[in-house]
Amino acid sequence: MGNVTSSVAARFAFFPPEPATYEVFPERGGEEGRLRLSGLAPEKNVEVRVVETKAGNRVVATFWRHPAARFTLLYSHGNAADLGQMLDLFHELRAHLRVNIMSYDYSGYGASTGKPSEFNTYCDIEAVYDFLKKEYGVKQEELILYGQSVGSGPTLHLASQLHNLRGVVLHSAILSGIRVLYPVKVTFWFDIFKNIDKIRLVNCPVFVIHGTADDIVNWTHGKRLWELSKEKYDPLWIKGGGHCNLETYPEYIKHLKKFISAMEKLYAKQAKQSSQPPSAITEVKHNKCLRFRK
Repeated sequence: MGNVTSSVAARFAFFPPEPATYEVFPERGGEEGRLRLSGLAPEKNVEVRVVETKAGNRVVATFWRHPAARFTLLYSHGNAADLGQMLDLFHELRAHLRVNIMSYDYSGYGASTGKPSEFNTYCDIEAVYDFLKKEYGVKQEELILYGQSVGSGPTLHLASQLHNLRGVVLHSAILSGIRVLYPVKVTFWFDIFKNIDKIRLVNCPVFVIHGTADDIVNWTHGKRLWELSKEKYDPLWIKGGGHCNLETYPEYIKHLKKFISAMEKLYAKQAKQSSQPPSAITEVKHNKCLRFRK
């Protein structure tokens, strides 16, 4: 019974575009082993990679490099899109936010192999994060996780395990899979993407963005996730915004830039503190140990 219920919940969660909106192929006349994405003009600052997960799937990832970036955004997209539909947005985010962007398709989405499932999305984001560390040298302190809609699931899964992240952005996020369908008050064992529980384990600033007219995931999901965050960043409630159009509102990019700027200031402050003499650092650590949690 439990497996059946979980399977039903999964069907509500995953809607990969069929057919995929892009293809991956070797780049002609370029560096050996270099890949191209159809629909993406040749550009030296975008790299197409294929990453293998512990579940045995091969997921497609794109790394959008900005020459002046201090941070990297690890972007987990919504449930009815694949990378081919996100190219224009990544161009805009990279230009306006001045960040690197690592985006990827879940197993069963786009040109990624396997089948979409909650477990596979967790394997997907873990593999892409490990790839970011090993291939690009990205540290937790330089990483911001961005989860849109269903993408909030893998985002909070990873964020709950990493304790030195720079920040998390939750865009039209869900409290859990079942809660999108029914306003339940308790978390059932067969529910998927239990964000309502995992948000409590996130130790970095959390920026929540949600449309007040979202008719797919009610804005109260975002409101509750923000309330449960340990380190709350001022949320953005876009008046009249729906589930799939928040990027079209001018306040969207304006507030994202503000958030990135705040994270840069925090990064600089922490870097300055870490350069203090050993005695001062010891004292700061000692004081932190004396703070008891309620």
